[in-house]
Amino acid sequence: MSLIQVNGKDVEYTQAGTGRDLLLLHSLLTDATVFERVLPELARDRRVTCVNLPGFGASAPVALASVADWADHVAAVMAALKLPATTDLFGNGFGAFVALQVAIRHGAHIGNLMVADVIPAFPEPAKAPFRMMAPKVRESGMQPVLDTAIGRMFPPEFQSMSPSIVAYRKERLAMVDPECFARACLGLADLDLRPLLGTIRSRTLVMCGALDLTTPPALAREVAAAIPGATYVEIEGSGHCPMLEQPTALVAAMRGFAP
Repeated sequence: MSLIQVNGKDVEYTQAGTGRDLLLLHSLLTDATVFERVLPELARDRRVTCVNLPGFGASAPVALASVADWADHVAAVMAALKLPATTDLFGNGFGAFVALQVAIRHGAHIGNLMVADVIPAFPEPAKAPFRMMAPKVRESGMQPVLDTAIGRMFPPEFQSMSPSIVAYRKERLAMVDPECFARACLGLADLDLRPLLGTIRSRTLVMCGALDLTTPPALAREVAAAIPGATYVEIEGSGHCPMLEQPTALVAAMRGFAP
């Protein structure tokens, strides 16, 4: 992993492969290491850039209040890395919400848009966990929310069959800056993309794990329906994290949409 300065703050990133550019954004419950299982295949004919968002990995914390602010940060990172305006953008979970905001606010600077496990807005009952986690991590750090977070990320069957993956994701999540995590939680609770999705002009693929309870398929389909010309693909046997649960199916869907 390498570091680049963006607005005076360190941003950690890695690049692999050659070809048309592809930028990958991780979720709130992971970091850029989550792409390790899909990176070799994607990098066969792409230059793939993985970025750690502020407060994740070695990326410095940045005081970002809204998901739109996170999107502006990503746009600044793309400019600092000199990624061309044809760069395809993929995001999962929180990274997918950010990617949608990048397409809304900086659409002229990206190529194809691919998002996995994202919804237009969280229903009111689903906002409560975010609003509970934010003060908890501010007061006590990441440790008290790790089990809850893993439960939101992986279906029970995957957890029981892949204890080493679960343990490593907990280890990585424990290292996240609590204030950045709290701000992202509150940003998600406040977010409503429904008035904005129709303005996206990027060619768009929306994916969702069939077992995802955090951003369920029924609501993910609404994202695809709201974006002009968008394609929807459901990933069987996956919850909220297809890079780990169904990496082959995820790469196939991405390659099928943007060869």
